[in-house]
Amino acid sequence: MNFYVMTLFPEMVLQGVNTSITGRGIKAGAISVEAFHIRDYTLDKHGKTEDAPYGGGVGLVMQAQPIWDCYQAVLGRIEEKHGMETAEPAVEGSCDPDASVHCRKPRVLYMSPQGRVFDQQFAEELAGEKDLVMLCGHYEGVDERVLELMEAEEVSIGDYVLTGGELPAMVMIDCISRLVPGVLGKIESAEVETFTDHLVEYPQYSRPEIFMGKQVPEILLSGHHANVDKWRRQQSIERTLKKRPDLLETAKLSFSKKELKFLEELMERENAVKETKEEY
Repeated sequence: MNFYVMTLFPEMVLQGVNTSITGRGIKAGAISVEAFHIRDYTLDKHGKTEDAPYGGGVGLVMQAQPIWDCYQAVLGRIEEKHGMETAEPAVEGSCDPDASVHCRKPRVLYMSPQGRVFDQQFAEELAGEKDLVMLCGHYEGVDERVLELMEAEEVSIGDYVLTGGELPAMVMIDCISRLVPGVLGKIESAEVETFTDHLVEYPQYSRPEIFMGKQVPEILLSGHHANVDKWRRQQSIERTLKKRPDLLETAKLSFSKKELKFLEELMERENAVKETKEEY
């Protein structure tokens, strides 16, 4: 899988993704991450990529021309990488999408607090792409025309504002990369993650058996794998009820009858505790 990041701070992106698991995935050839410096494509002799907004207002807006030309360079790189033609969005009928999986416009994501919220389901959807182009904005935003020309999808990692799109892009690359075969090692690939089956993950323990007077749960020392699996599943359900009850409506769809009964008992117990507290 190939990520192409259009940014004013390419070194920030590359330093971030070339470490830890994503760095290992890059070295293994499972993923590639290339950063394109938008400022390299401006026609302004002073290297400007931003200007005041039409209609007035505070701040600056990233201009369409440098981003569009940077995007053309990305398309050229994709074409070069695959050795096949990649359709440009402004040219209709220039490519037969049935002739090659690469013969189509790559998906373009614009990091924006106004966009679709990025979550695990969205990550799984994006992991099916061969090429992803990411645009990192700055200042007050990006000229709307270039977003329309690229048919960019706005994506948000949360309801807050950052100084630029580089951190959201790195967050998304990290999350999506974990779903690409060959990125995770054998240990990581076997783990049950938070949000699997819409449940948060069960608690984890390691050596020593006793730490600061706290004992590892006996069930984990039993060696009885079926009982351990059952305990972990119940812990995930209980922790989801406490920490992320909003996930349970969807999670319940995959519950067994015993798990539904277990959840019902947990909720009854929780309600009883609340009523007791209210009495006092």
